Amino acid sequence: MYCFLRGIFWFICMSGNHVIYAMLTHQGRVRQGNEDACAAAPEAGVFVVCDGMGGAAAGEVASHLAADTLLAELGSKQGDSNDPNARGRLDAAVRAANQAVYEKSRSSAELNGMGTTMVALLHAPVANGGNGWRRRTANSRATDPPTLWLAHVGDSRCYRRRRGELERLTVDHSVVEEQLLAGHITVAQAARSPMRNLITRAIGSQATVEPEIRGHHPYPNDLYLLASDGLTHEVEDAEIASILGGLAMPYTADALTKGCEALIMAANRHGGSDNITVLLVAMVGD
Repeated sequence: MYCFLRGIFWFICMSGNHVIYAMLTHQGRVRQGNEDACAAAPEAGVFVVCDGMGGAAAGEVASHLAADTLLAELGSKQGDSNDPNARGRLDAAVRAANQAVYEKSRSSAELNGMGTTMVALLHAPVANGGNGWRRRTANSRATDPPTLWLAHVGDSRCYRRRRGELERLTVDHSVVEEQLLAGHITVAQAARSPMRNLITRAIGSQATVEPEIRGHHPYPNDLYLLASDGLTHEVEDAEIASILGGLAMPYTADALTKGCEALIMAANRHGGSDNITVLLVAMVGD
């Protein structure tokens, strides 16, 4: 089953295979349209957020084409986390999305130069006598293969809340992030920088792309947040942590829906200068 969000203010929540998720997108308080996209194929463990660029029409085309292509590549190809190709399948899907957007951008003058960010999760199911996921426990070994793969291009982010602590799992592919990591600017200066929207990698801007892909071991009750910069440019990490920390546990579809709504409301309260998209994925544990 594929689920796509294209509306201005529309959410969907669902549970299955020991995963609960909800996603929500909003155009914000300034933009006239929405160039973000989010999508999920929960049975295949695929979740993605994209933030398009290149003008209103072109940005929307880029973000939705990238999300559509990723799900088409992964949504019908359930893998096994023991399969060493799980990472490779995700890598190939991101590259296929890049090729699709790049070729589309060259098809007309109106779409020339369009592109999109992407942040995606692939949670690979395993054959364990049922339809469930292999979940990380205290008895799991460090040598166990990852069952969650995270890919990103650009400055859309992934966070994980585990045991009360929020951690950012991605590093922005942006000019400001590079300056920050090099020690050339402070966090406060980065937040005010006129270059904070300049990214160094994008889906579709060139014929090839190098996605950053990392494997993770999810624990029961982990909560993952995928978000466009419409959230993270407006809402500080501490406030995001507070909102997610206020969600009732064990997680339910209703709780995740309320979490998405609260994050969107916070971004709009702080200005809502860009489109805002959030996707929450909870690992339901025993």
